[in-house]
Amino acid sequence: MKKQTASKKPLKAGDVVLLSGGNPQIAKGDGDAPVQAYIAAMPGWKQEIGRRLDALISRAVPRVRKAVRWNSPFYGVDGWFLGVHCLTKYVKVTFFAGMSLRPVPPGGTPKSKEARWVDIYEGKFDEAQLEAWVRQAAALPGWDGK
Repeated sequence: MKKQTASKKPLKAGDVVLLSGGNPQIAKGDGDAPVQAYIAAMPGWKQEIGRRLDALISRAVPRVRKAVRWNSPFYGVDGWFLGVHCLTKYVKVTFFAGMSLRPVPPGGTPKSKEARWVDIYEGKFDEAQLEAWVRQAAALPGWDGK
């Protein structure tokens, strides 16, 4: 994957631009294919985290819907319950109704209202806790994205 630079070197077909923090720029789309394209474009160790997250979510919620919105994979059932985003040093997993999860995921601010998140750093991934949160989140009314 090539990172867009100030050199204005033209990108070839299939090249992916990495945005600020290393987040892949992937076109909006519904279904598994755009999510898999995002995961394939995740830089370095984050790609393995993306694969593990996608497998965990698909296993925990067999009826899950997938899409890419705002350059991030979204997962949902009747509405979106989770989004993934690459940042420089970690992968952020945001639960849109995170305040309703037990225990409440650690990330959040007063401005984030209901959303809470967990930051996954290289080598630090509590799959059991994440799966418990995914199962809880999928059972809640989802966010419609508006």
